[in-house]
Amino acid sequence: MIKRVPISALKVGMYITDLNNDWIPHNTQRKRGVVKKEETIEKIRRMGVEFVYIDASKGLDTQDSETAAEVDRRNESALQKAGELTPGLRPYVPLAEEMVIAQQVHSQAQGLVGEFMNHAKVGGAIDVAPIHQLADELQHSVLRNANALSCLGRIREKDNYLLEHSVNLSVLMSLFGNYRGLSSDVLHQTIVGALLHDLGKILTPDEILHKPGRLTAEEFEVMKLHARHSRDILATTEGIGELTVITAAQHHERLDGTGYPEGLKGEEISEYGRMVAISDVYDAITADRVYHKGMTPTQGLKKLLEWSGSHLDPVLVKQFIRCLGLYPVGSMVLLESGRLGVVVEANESDQRLPTVRVMYHTKFRMPITVDTIDLAKPGTQDRILRSVDPDDYKIDVRKFLL
Repeated sequence: MIKRVPISALKVGMYITDLNNDWIPHNTQRKRGVVKKEETIEKIRRMGVEFVYIDASKGLDTQDSETAAEVDRRNESALQKAGELTPGLRPYVPLAEEMVIAQQVHSQAQGLVGEFMNHAKVGGAIDVAPIHQLADELQHSVLRNANALSCLGRIREKDNYLLEHSVNLSVLMSLFGNYRGLSSDVLHQTIVGALLHDLGKILTPDEILHKPGRLTAEEFEVMKLHARHSRDILATTEGIGELTVITAAQHHERLDGTGYPEGLKGEEISEYGRMVAISDVYDAITADRVYHKGMTPTQGLKKLLEWSGSHLDPVLVKQFIRCLGLYPVGSMVLLESGRLGVVVEANESDQRLPTVRVMYHTKFRMPITVDTIDLAKPGTQDRILRSVDPDDYKIDVRKFLL
């Protein structure tokens, strides 16, 4: 049986199935196996881990625990409550219409961020004007219909993670900042900060940055320096605002001080640093990478709730969930009829009733004619039972998002 145990109850002889520390980006440390030494427990504790998951059938058990199922039920309840907050943005342009523009902006964004990083790497003159214009175009697309860029954010290739992550993070920050009512200038600066938050990785050695296996402790320390490098490069770049520097510099800081580069705690981290930290963790844990199988969007939201309070700002986490929805775009859901569908458009009036694209019937275990269904449309009887993992049905959701 899989159980969650506090770090204080972790003992030599227990079998860890999950270190529960994916809030630490780039952490490729082995995450499962029997604990053989007390030093291992201390090392896990120093990382800021409060709870780990163990398999009681493969090692020692403890009474000081709760089952993974109990944790999931609590997280699901918290997720539903977070979804009851005030609605977010209401689209005023049809999804199909905005998707044409969003595809152009998304493609342009990846190319421009890549070009910007290449110029910075060779020490060339950096023109920030195109980045500012791109930030405005991203913001305008989100305002027209946020679902378009959200769809594209789920269509990603793990070999192009660095650029796609930067663009997706800027989209998430645009959504988040709009929901929270940030002023136009503040929002613009945070979007630029999100676009360029990983700029410092140009100074990370390629053998570490692109290493397919686990990083050593020494390599991980080198990787962590990128946040400081991003701050320093942006701080000396003409045309970059103070909030852009702060957003990029603080995207790996954590409330309990276990983050980096400065180990800031609580209110020492700016509002924008706490926002981008949540957005960054969510995008990272829901993405497929060489060393990491991404969680489903709903699983990702539940993990944010589980890590809030100690590592992530709990109030902001709930607001972030509300602006993405109970079933974020790209989620696969099981309907009462037995059909599977991918969420392609949120419903800001009732998060339980998004627009879904169905393609498979679980009762007959076979593909069905692809159809797009607005669950909020009068006369539609089907409802969502729960979110599911598309891998369980060997379905690639990316094929149904355009």
